[in-house]
Amino acid sequence: MPTLRTAEIDPAKNNEALEINLDLIEERREQAAIQEAKSKKKMEKYYNSRVRGTSFKPGDMVYRSNEASHARDEGKLGPKWEGPYEVKESLGKRSLQTQRLQRK
Repeated sequence: MPTLRTAEIDPAKNNEALEINLDLIEERREQAAIQEAKSKKKMEKYYNSRVRGTSFKPGDMVYRSNEASHARDEGKLGPKWEGPYEVKESLGKRSLQTQRLQRK
């Protein structure tokens, strides 16, 4: 039983439309890549306008995330941070050499 969709289709025009779509696919991909780059640039600008830069100098006191070191695994009620640590040297953007303070 033919439906309206199958009854009204013209195979010649359909093949021609498919060829046109194939010819335009590269252009559409380029447009999508340009739009993606614009969107990423916009998100990067938004993020960078709100991020706070931190820098540590020798002698500063810091805490270390317990998740990073997995020093103590006390479940979800355990401490999230461990320390305090004293910064001995800044080794780059995101790395520090630290020394644990002695408890009295």
